[in-house]
Amino acid sequence: MNSAIDSLKAALRSPLLPFWLVVALLPFGRSSEFGTFLCLLGVILLFVREPRALHGHPGARLLLWLLAAYIGAALLSAFDSIAPGKSWGTVAALLRYLPLGLYACFAIRRGDRLEAMYVAVAGVLAWWVLDAWTQALTGWSLGGHAEAERISGIFGAHNLKLGPTLAVLSPFALWASRRRWGLPGLVAAFLLLLGPVLLAGSRAAWLCYGLVALAFAWREARSWHRFALYCALTAVALALAGSIAWRTSSRFEARMERTLDALHGTHRGLDEALTGRLDIWRDSLKMIAAHPWNGVGVRAFRYAYPQFAPANDHFVVAESCGEGEGACHAHQIVLEIFTETGGIGLALWLAALVLAVRAWRRVGAAARERAFPATLALGVMLFPLNTHLAFYSAWWGLLFAWLLGLWCSSLFVPASLPAEQSPASLLDSSRKSFLREASDDA
Repeated sequence: MNSAIDSLKAALRSPLLPFWLVVALLPFGRSSEFGTFLCLLGVILLFVREPRALHGHPGARLLLWLLAAYIGAALLSAFDSIAPGKSWGTVAALLRYLPLGLYACFAIRRGDRLEAMYVAVAGVLAWWVLDAWTQALTGWSLGGHAEAERISGIFGAHNLKLGPTLAVLSPFALWASRRRWGLPGLVAAFLLLLGPVLLAGSRAAWLCYGLVALAFAWREARSWHRFALYCALTAVALALAGSIAWRTSSRFEARMERTLDALHGTHRGLDEALTGRLDIWRDSLKMIAAHPWNGVGVRAFRYAYPQFAPANDHFVVAESCGEGEGACHAHQIVLEIFTETGGIGLALWLAALVLAVRAWRRVGAAARERAFPATLALGVMLFPLNTHLAFYSAWWGLLFAWLLGLWCSSLFVPASLPAEQSPASLLDSSRKSFLREASDDA
């Protein structure tokens, strides 16, 4: 009993805890900002003790350059924003991502700490998946009752982010299962995650999870012949799971019927399948033509939308939108950046992408392998040929900044575990590391 209490106390004192809390509290709205606040306090204490700490950490410097592009695009768009109050408030709120990412870079400064963070995130996902399966089978979860068309799990029926979040963070669960139980563990974890991702009803999440599956298939195959075999097996598993879900879940059936509207060959059918996004994208192009340089202003999309949409546009007349407002965002990353921050903002994002890719290539194969889960999660989140949540929103933007901080730290942590250590003992060490950090830093 005493050892369990000691382990709990150690976990609560771990320097990894504040950063981990951001993800652990994601389903509970603004509660995740508590972890952000703790990271801010940690960074303040760090710079009080070591004012020149940035000079010795290339990951922290890379993070600052990437966030400079992300925040800089928003800053430049705010000067002549259509909704200046909203834009300037957003820019101010984005500054909290600086200490969040810096905390990750300095707290995750060893290989075993990085492994521990991966395992800790996988543990959070395991809890969400268990809750989602409970809701799929019983209709209830910790987040309450599921809505008519999809399960929502611990996030709740009024916060339909279970599918996208599970899909984006799934590399951590798959990595941890592969480390602990080998290929059978990877397959089992993939199937356990697949059900909630499908039943959550987000088509964007389906595509993200498919990309994750392809990346892990290539990682396991290492040759085109085996990759083709793994892809075929994955396709069979997806088809079988989809068929079962279609026959047993009215929610999945409803989402598929809406998706198949795209096959009718009409503009109306395609727009129905895309839930009205064709209209949003058409009006986004009008915004870009009218504000090509620095956009309509970060997070001002909904206020600009009525100026460019027809009077009878669904998103203008919908009761869910406020007076004088339209669609909340562009639902596509390139269009979001271009409409809200303009060509200048898009250029800054592209410059940051080039910088990130160059840094990833320079660190070497061993570092890229250590960073694989974070790299894959960030990659599928940013995949441009998809629909997206708003990257400058308080919620999705926070998850994006969290992943960016983890990725920058993962590229530059040194390997601290011997190469000959077995996968099982490696994972055990990672799990125990999360509990012993307090004593290590005392």
